[in-house]
Amino acid sequence: MDKQNKEFVGYEYMEVSADISKTSFLIDGYENFGWEIDSNRSENVLNGNNRAGHHPNQNKVTLHMKRNRKIMNKMELTRLQRNFEACVSDIEELERSKGTLAMIFALTVGIIGTAFMAGAVFAVTAQPPRIILCILLAIPAFTGWLLPVFLYKRLVEKRSKVVNPLIEKKFDEIYEICEKGSKLLI
Repeated sequence: MDKQNKEFVGYEYMEVSADISKTSFLIDGYENFGWEIDSNRSENVLNGNNRAGHHPNQNKVTLHMKRNRKIMNKMELTRLQRNFEACVSDIEELERSKGTLAMIFALTVGIIGTAFMAGAVFAVTAQPPRIILCILLAIPAFTGWLLPVFLYKRLVEKRSKVVNPLIEKKFDEIYEICEKGSKLLI
């Protein structure tokens, strides 16, 4: 058999949870630090099958990776890997920040619109009904219900213009880190 010519290799293992859209990027990145996909565990994930490593009802997968325990420059590779992971985390945080503030403003305007609508309802149900007050309160109420959609889109676009260059800088930093790691593997 082939087993006689095979050398023993001890592996260390790691699991990484990630968005499905980021799996290829992460696999390529981790390969520069000596990690490879554990074909014994992750084969179904890479083929798109739900059974192994896929989180049900979510857009996440678990990548199972392994690396030779006796890899050269392990300490430096581990340090570079931590920098890589920090940059990936920073990018995710920057992506989330695009919509966070916009969502807060849109919800606030919607709640204020709802408060005006409540005032309009109280005005019309009062004895005697205050129709003019109801109309005056309903106008900002409907505006407060319609405006959040446009406000959200506008604020996300504005924030994206600020954040996208920062994300690009982080990607450049990631590529430099991966290049250093790749050179250490040679």
